[in-house]
Amino acid sequence: MAWLGLVPFVVFALLFLILPTVNLVIGAFQDAAGNPTLANLAKLFQPSILAAYWISIRVSAASALLGALIGFALAYAVVKGGLPEWIRPTLMTFSGVASNFAGVPLAFAFLATLGRLGLLTVLLNDWFGINLYRLGFNLLSFWGLTITYLYFQIPLMVLIIAPAIDGLKREWGEASLVLGASRWQYWRMVALPVLAPSLLGCFLLLFANAFGAIATAYALTGSSLNIVPILLYAQIRGDVLHDANLGYALAFGMIVITGLSNGIYIWLRSRAEKWQR
Repeated sequence: MAWLGLVPFVVFALLFLILPTVNLVIGAFQDAAGNPTLANLAKLFQPSILAAYWISIRVSAASALLGALIGFALAYAVVKGGLPEWIRPTLMTFSGVASNFAGVPLAFAFLATLGRLGLLTVLLNDWFGINLYRLGFNLLSFWGLTITYLYFQIPLMVLIIAPAIDGLKREWGEASLVLGASRWQYWRMVALPVLAPSLLGCFLLLFANAFGAIATAYALTGSSLNIVPILLYAQIRGDVLHDANLGYALAFGMIVITGLSNGIYIWLRSRAEKWQR
C-alpha cells in the first residue's frame, strides 16, 4: 500500500515530463507527414538558428556566472560571516520566494524599475544627472536580460550552495591555522577544493535554469532578442513562422544541452556530498 503514495508523482511525471519529452524527440526526426527524416536536425545548422543558440548560451552563462559569484558571497556571509542569527532565515525565506518569481510579473517589475521611464532610471537622471540609456544601457538587450535573470539566479544559488558551506568543518580551519597556514592558503588548499564540485555543479544548474526560461524573456524583449525558446515558440505557435517539426528539433537541441548540464551537476553533487558526510 505504501507504493500508492507514488502514484500522483508517477502520473504527473508521465503527463508533464516523460510523454511530452518522448513526443518532442520523435517529432524531431519526422516530417510534417510523419515520415522519418534528419532534415529537421540539419536545419539547426542554419546561421539564424545557430545565432539563437549562441545568444541563449551567452545569456545563460553570464547570468549563471554572476548569479553563482554573488549568491556564493551572500550565502557565505550569512552562514559563516558571524552576522545576526535572524538574517539567515530571512534571506532563505526571501530566496525561496524570489527563486520562483519569473515570467510576466518579473518582466513588468524590471520595466517599472529599469525601463526608459522606470523608477530607478528616472531617479538617477533627476538626482544625479545619470541617464542610463544615453550611457548605452538597454533593458531590452543581452545585458538587460542577463540582469533580469539574476533576480531568480542569485536566490537559487543561495539556496543550493548554503548546505555545502555548512559542510565546511570548523576543525579544518582550526587545523590549518595551527599548522601555520594563512587564510588564503586555507581557502586555496582546503576550502575551495572541497567546495569546487558544489560551485561548478551550481553553475551548471543555474545555466540550465536560464537556458530553458522563456516567459520572462518573451514578456521583456518580445522578439527583439532571438533566443532559442522564443524561436521555438514562434515555430510552434505559427503566427509568421510555422514548422512544428523544426520546433521539435529546436526543443531536442535544448534537451541535449540542459540534459548534459544537469547530468554533470548530479555527478558533481554526488562528489560534493562525499565531503559533507
